[in-house]
Amino acid sequence: MFQHILLPTDGSPLSEAAVKKGMQFAKSIGARVTGLHVIDPFHLPAGEGEQSADLKERYEQDLRAHARRSLAVILEEAKANGIVCDCVSETSSNPYGVIVEAAEKLGCDLIMMASHGRRGMEAMLIGSETIKVLTHTKIPVLVLR
Repeated sequence: MFQHILLPTDGSPLSEAAVKKGMQFAKSIGARVTGLHVIDPFHLPAGEGEQSADLKERYEQDLRAHARRSLAVILEEAKANGIVCDCVSETSSNPYGVIVEAAEKLGCDLIMMASHGRRGMEAMLIGSETIKVLTHTKIPVLVLR
């Protein structure tokens, strides 16, 4: 069956619930797991100068710390379940692309991720990283709500 599962997380409670379910599934089939967190890069406001350098540094520090906390949840859950687990973080304004690329590059044969369950116009306007992953990969995706 599946041997290597990619578990992307944004650190939200919904993602953390998906991580727990993903780890239970990985344990039941003897799969290894790779956790992934995508960090949104700093976007410099137009016309900003030196002040933005400090803001950018603080922003990046905060987001790297958030990524570490998010991935720590995955590592703790893996340890509690006796699962072999690696974690990576990438910086990109294109999370779904990083998820698809990481799964392919790492040889994952399943992507498990949460969905916020947006519907209708909200889903169309806001978009969904989960839907983008589903439509841009040939790797099976298990969506957890």
